[in-house]
Amino acid sequence: MSARNEGKLPENVDRLHGDKRSTVVSDELNKLLTLLRDSLPKEAAISFLFDGRLLVRIDVRQLEQVLAIEMVLPTLGGGIFHDVQRGQAPNHSFMHRVTARVDR
Repeated sequence: MSARNEGKLPENVDRLHGDKRSTVVSDELNKLLTLLRDSLPKEAAISFLFDGRLLVRIDVRQLEQVLAIEMVLPTLGGGIFHDVQRGQAPNHSFMHRVTARVDR
């Protein structure tokens, strides 16, 4: 293959991604993460789960933190966090998990 033809694809092959990658989803998740980190206890472990709908999972050690998170979450971001639930964090017997649905 010559240097002149290196960047070209065969006629029957389409390029999957453009030259510029979109970061819209990552940017939006980072905004949510920043909002949560600024509003929740600093030791809270925050993660997102998507299975047809976006959920946030927040793991903390103290039950008092769970109560505070349950009160704060629905007030953040204009009410985008709802259906707040609590439980034990899987495989972490001393951790409590708060889960909420995210509408964005």
